[in-house]
Amino acid sequence: MNKAPPASKLGRTAITGLALAQAGASKLGHKARQMLRSDDDKQLAQERHEAEIGRILFKALNQLKGSALKVSQLLSMEADFLPEGIRRELAKGCHQVTPLNRALIHKVFQREFGMAPEHLYAQFDAHAFAAASLGQVHHAQLAGGQQLAVKVQYPGIASAIGSDFRMLRGIFQTLAMGTIVLPSKEVIDRFMHELEIKMAEELDYEHEAMQLNWFHEHVNLPGIVIPKCLEEMSSKRVLTMEKLEGLHLEAWLATAPDQAQRNHYGQLLFDWFWYSVCELGRVHADPHPGNFLFMPDGRLAVLDFGCTNKISFSFCDAMARSWRALKMTDEVERNRLLRLAYIDLGLFADTVTQAEFDSDIMAALAELHAWKMEAFQSTHFDFSNKSSYPKTMNAEHSRLLSGVLVGWHEDVPYFDRAYLGLMNMLKKMGAVVNTEIAWTKQGTNHVNTN
Repeated sequence: MNKAPPASKLGRTAITGLALAQAGASKLGHKARQMLRSDDDKQLAQERHEAEIGRILFKALNQLKGSALKVSQLLSMEADFLPEGIRRELAKGCHQVTPLNRALIHKVFQREFGMAPEHLYAQFDAHAFAAASLGQVHHAQLAGGQQLAVKVQYPGIASAIGSDFRMLRGIFQTLAMGTIVLPSKEVIDRFMHELEIKMAEELDYEHEAMQLNWFHEHVNLPGIVIPKCLEEMSSKRVLTMEKLEGLHLEAWLATAPDQAQRNHYGQLLFDWFWYSVCELGRVHADPHPGNFLFMPDGRLAVLDFGCTNKISFSFCDAMARSWRALKMTDEVERNRLLRLAYIDLGLFADTVTQAEFDSDIMAALAELHAWKMEAFQSTHFDFSNKSSYPKTMNAEHSRLLSGVLVGWHEDVPYFDRAYLGLMNMLKKMGAVVNTEIAWTKQGTNHVNTN
């Protein structure tokens, strides 16, 4: 029988402490063995070590569930935050989560509605058909036959968020000391602070219901489906919505779709992202594969709107100018416009001279720029050929940037996370997509600021 995640600080700290001890022992053993290995064996051993650290972390985060496991999902999509081996293991948080038992689910309904779920719905399946970080999803039915998906939050999750984030900061700061490459303490603290704010919103299902209905009302993109929320059967800890039929990415790929199908759904994904940014002025900021359903009628369903972010005009304008600059063939004008856009995005202070930008910053960012723009060099791009996100910068480039980077626009992390999630999904699908977008054309701007 599956147990609830530990709600007490002592219980959750014990899980975290064990994970840190295991990770520390793994690091020490790996470091000692690396000294005896040949150069040819060291890279493979490093990848295995990263995967082992990832497995240790995921086991602990899966036990903690809640905000801890949600961070696992998000970190799996932060290519510049963790090594690939760790991210691959943490990505299991998108699907492989242990569900809760029937008694605990009934406890949530009694607390929220004063009745068992069987009295709220005509039918309710006590066995979850999907389990995620903050809750799990059950099938239900109304008396008229309408099929529903009911998301139920894990008990005790909301009360543990503060202590969870303090422990998570400790985990990543400890792992940063040694062989695992992580950002500085300041970057980790800011990243965790922003996640904690968004997590508080995501733990409030009434907030998610409002976001879900906003997108359901405003999205008018052919082929994209947003489920409707039933507010009268929803609360802070229970979210009831219409159930949509379809397959998640891995299950869909297992059906061996042909190239035409891959291209069709790939174009829907690509168009959905840019429609959200450029038309809606809001981005679905939790873009892991578990939040999309490939429907049998050719439509794409977008799920889970607990983590969304409004995109400001100032961000869109500066980001669009940076993308258009990167497509320019005139190197002098490209660098001039790019410097101004990056200053407006909060990446650099205006004290960075054009000469410094041309000689140092452009060299340090060359690989990242190439990765970002490779899909936009022609009207169509085969994402099976998409290169991997650039690895950690070499020491010289990292040194050059560390002295001039001052931060980022508040919308940058959400846009980057959603964009990287899109790139990863399209690559996995092997889709050929028409990549012409307004952002890469001169004289165009963000059109909606809802």
